[in-house]
Amino acid sequence: MAEAIIAGTAVGAPASGLRPVIDLLFAPFLTYAMDALVNSAGKLRYLSGGQFEFPLVAMSMTGSGWCVGAQHNHNLEAMFAHAPGLKVVMPSTAADFKGLLKAAIRDDNPVLFFTDLALLHQEGEVPDGTDHLVPLGQAAVRRVGADVTLVSYAKTVGVCLQAAEQLQAQGIAAEVIDLRTLTPLDETTVLRSLRKTGRLVVITEASGLCGMAAELAALAVTRAFDALRAPVVRLTGPARPAHPRGCWNRPRCRPRRPWWRRCRACWETLWSGVRRLRRPDERIRC
Repeated sequence: MAEAIIAGTAVGAPASGLRPVIDLLFAPFLTYAMDALVNSAGKLRYLSGGQFEFPLVAMSMTGSGWCVGAQHNHNLEAMFAHAPGLKVVMPSTAADFKGLLKAAIRDDNPVLFFTDLALLHQEGEVPDGTDHLVPLGQAAVRRVGADVTLVSYAKTVGVCLQAAEQLQAQGIAAEVIDLRTLTPLDETTVLRSLRKTGRLVVITEASGLCGMAAELAALAVTRAFDALRAPVVRLTGPARPAHPRGCWNRPRCRPRRPWWRRCRACWETLWSGVRRLRRPDERIRC
């Protein structure tokens, strides 16, 4: 395992005027590079009093469903969002992958760039222009609605868009927000949408314990409690290792239904959160 050596070398490279881009493959192996990324890359600019810049892009693959087993499959993005000085990016489209990666390389701070495994084989339009950049820290409104806000990132953005289509057939207009960047978090876009809809459902594949879903729920309660018409709902992955037999590439293992509908309990949780208080004049009782 050479992740610690690769990351350590990359942290020192900016001192020579370089902008290193490293690929550490599977996200759980980032733990081997924790000292270099968290203790050095994330803090050196602060420790220098802003005199020096430490540009660095560390890429890694994450997400479930690809037969890689529990030791290769673990969503750790929230762990690095907790580390000061690091920026964390997780795109959901091919165009954003290009735009965010170019922006990350140009940024003067260390950036953790997580790629969802399930999206690597997803086709999408990619701008040809060399000037295509997606600013870090700017969320995207993928669908406009007025009844409920669905917030997500990476592969679960597609889940939210499909859910919004089904809700539309029931007369519920859902607004879908793609965070794109977890740190810095675009709080303005989320709060603006929440104040319009009054309802928030956060969907992530990562565990709900101390994760991005919890952060967004806290943001809604502390910054927009007066606008809430229903309790915030978090729909997250379980707090356990991925099953080693969760193979997506084998036909006999591939689910006949979309993976997000395999768990009936989770799916019903999502709908119950959306439907909980449908009357526009009904709000939470303190």
